[in-house]
Amino acid sequence: MAEFKTKISVIIPAYNIEKLLPKCVESVASSDYPAELLEIIVVDDGSTDGTGAVADELAARFSNVTVYHQKNGGSSSARNLGISKASGEYLGFVDSDDFIDPKMYSRLAEAAIRTGADMVQIGRDEICEDGSRLPDVITVPEKELEISPKEHLATLLMHTGDASFCTKLTKKSALGDMRFPEGELNEDFYLMIHVLPRINKLVILPHVGYHVFYRLGSNSRKKAEDKDYFPSVFTDIVRNSDVALDLVKKEYPDLVPVAERFGYYQRLDYLLHIPVSKMTRNNKFYREVVSYVRKNLGKIRNNPHLSKRDRVYLQILAPAPRLVRWLHARVRGL
Repeated sequence: MAEFKTKISVIIPAYNIEKLLPKCVESVASSDYPAELLEIIVVDDGSTDGTGAVADELAARFSNVTVYHQKNGGSSSARNLGISKASGEYLGFVDSDDFIDPKMYSRLAEAAIRTGADMVQIGRDEICEDGSRLPDVITVPEKELEISPKEHLATLLMHTGDASFCTKLTKKSALGDMRFPEGELNEDFYLMIHVLPRINKLVILPHVGYHVFYRLGSNSRKKAEDKDYFPSVFTDIVRNSDVALDLVKKEYPDLVPVAERFGYYQRLDYLLHIPVSKMTRNNKFYREVVSYVRKNLGKIRNNPHLSKRDRVYLQILAPAPRLVRWLHARVRGL
């Protein structure tokens, strides 16, 4: 193993997760990166169960684990507190229901030091509650890749890249005073697109090191039996698509058609997931989404980055989305 001298800080926000937190923290604390150079910061975000006590017990077990307790403010708030306390040159993030491979941070740190990259990424997989593995969301490259911030942004806008900070080490200085947006989901994407213009390059490793534990009922995941539940992430991704388009116009104007495609796709995703019961005239956001699609049907038809399937779906939905969704549900017997 390489001799390391670079300190990294790993931030773990925790809220009402007492049963899964030990596995998460233990996976980081038992990694093969030198403990004296691995600062683990657990932020108890106002938990109402035993999470705070479990976190304190873990800090007593592991010398490199520090716990902070705060009033409930959400994952972004907890992460931001962790950033303010971090003393490492590079930052990593792990969600408290996930866990990592023992070699993840040594591989990321080695690549960061060797290449001088401000950001390094490793692959991830997703594991269900029953232990089965879901299809990979992001394809892991066969060999190490080095790409520019602009190239990474393009992959995010085409839904082929990974916006998560959990699969990465990021140079703390690259963040500057930027922080995760509080009170929103899809927070990684928002911060990622703003940080990218400030980094020198991204190195992507040909390994899987981060393991997502897919829990039904978590913030962005819908329970199948709760037909009227509509996670706020679907509205946040639409808002963030507009933020991305504004940023692209300023930083990378030649990517505007790709960013426009991203906005159309996110609105399609919204229209395909919103419960029919919420597709009403008094739902202002829904009406704005429909209006946007209708106004841009010409651009949608001609956008070279949209798939034929997505163009067809948007054109079918635009005239009467509620009726189309209702008919679709009747045909499927939902």
